[in-house]
Amino acid sequence: MASSSPPPTKRRRETGPSPPPPPPPAAIERSSPVVVLAHGAGAPSSSDWMFRWKEMLGKALHAVEVITFDYPYISGGKRRAPPKAEKLVEFHLDVVRKAAAKYPGHPLILAGKSMGSRVSCMVANEEGVCPSAIVCLGYPLKGINGAIRDETLLQLSVPVMFVQGSKDGLCPLEKLEAVREKMISTTRLYVIDGGDHSFKIAKKLLQSSGMTQDEAEDLAVQDIAKFVSNVINER
Repeated sequence: MASSSPPPTKRRRETGPSPPPPPPPAAIERSSPVVVLAHGAGAPSSSDWMFRWKEMLGKALHAVEVITFDYPYISGGKRRAPPKAEKLVEFHLDVVRKAAAKYPGHPLILAGKSMGSRVSCMVANEEGVCPSAIVCLGYPLKGINGAIRDETLLQLSVPVMFVQGSKDGLCPLEKLEAVREKMISTTRLYVIDGGDHSFKIAKKLLQSSGMTQDEAEDLAVQDIAKFVSNVINER
């Protein structure tokens, strides 16, 4: 005859006070910026250059999102000549307003390559747009006729970061320095030594410097991150 064993006793778990619930993601990332990155005149947002810089800026700035887009003249695989920058402002402005509405309370950073940086500056001057900073990646200071296009820059009151190649024919550094001295907004300049308008450095110069193209661009991105962080923390 089998004997019955006593029922197992339940072990009491020793529990302390319940930990507070984690803050919602929105609260954690409130200081994370949303970045609107505009392409240059000759290539869309799907270009290798734009894809690479979107990834780098997103990681370095801890961005909640880096938003890219195509201007109408080049969208859908079109290859038309770009219109005057002023005619792109309305479309660009709509993208920026939607980005700000999607992430209310997050710092807004306007960034662009070449023409996209110039249009970004025009958008920043529009009423109702409140970016924390602008990042100009190869600002095209000189026009086709060689004239210095500084009117938009002189109207800005938003902090501006310029990243320029030292061999960029569209933005002679001495001309940019003269413009920066006249600007009322806070500005910073980072120069990629030997870089052209797209920051490309000749192989011989890379070999002599002991640096790779990626390393040279990464140093620029780190400087951008410091600039943006300082601007956001001073808000």
